[in-house]
Amino acid sequence: MTTPLNIALIGFGAIGSAAAALLQQTPQVRLAAVVLADLSPASWMPETVEQLAQWAPEAELLDHVPTTGIDLVVEAAGHAAIHQHILAALQRGQACIVASMGALSEPGLAEELEEAARQGQTQVEFVSGAIGAVDALAAAKIGGLSSVRYTGRKPPLAWLGTPAERSVDLQSLDQAHTLFEGSAREAAAQFPKNANVAATISLAGLGMDATQVRLIADPNVTDNIHTVEAAGAFGSFDLTMRNLPLEANPKTSAQTVYSLVRAIRNRVVHTVI
Repeated sequence: MTTPLNIALIGFGAIGSAAAALLQQTPQVRLAAVVLADLSPASWMPETVEQLAQWAPEAELLDHVPTTGIDLVVEAAGHAAIHQHILAALQRGQACIVASMGALSEPGLAEELEEAARQGQTQVEFVSGAIGAVDALAAAKIGGLSSVRYTGRKPPLAWLGTPAERSVDLQSLDQAHTLFEGSAREAAAQFPKNANVAATISLAGLGMDATQVRLIADPNVTDNIHTVEAAGAFGSFDLTMRNLPLEANPKTSAQTVYSLVRAIRNRVVHTVI
């Protein structure tokens, strides 16, 4: 019998719990630990208690990543978890998968993660999340890229809780409104909860400062629409994805969860693409 891959999942919110549910279909993966910021059940949402019992019944609930017995550390808790857990896990040799790509807008963090992985002689993997064609973009970078532009278009209410509320009445918007135009680094600083796609494209391509970003609130759409346009020595491409939002969190595409689960499953299957 094959020994299962023991993973520690950091975070059990909308993304983490959905990923845990899908991983039930992969017997080669064992959810050994769930790392939570608050271990007090009294502070949990009722659905969290139910989901932990259903999707992580054998997992140890901890406020830290175990130093032994873990083959893979998976981050699905937000930017702070990278500083709090991922850097140390890499330094002690634990392979890690990072979902909160927007954190890489922080100057020097990508280099810190690479150095921590080098010290631990292991690897950190950044998942593509809600966007596709990342493999094509990263390959095109080898030949040379001249321009990369990302446009994010979402329904107005998907921008609630962001700086967009200060520039436009999202509740009554009746036509498409551009919320932001600038570099990926500026977009991540102003819209950190919506920065993951821009950061992913930047890492694969021209970097945070040379990647151009436009964010739009559009009452005429119901999906989260991501468009990437790139040109370079390879030629050019434009890709548009219309992602349905994650039911538990409309700011996140369901594709983000699928991307994370795929990255985990790739560690245990015999054929990978």
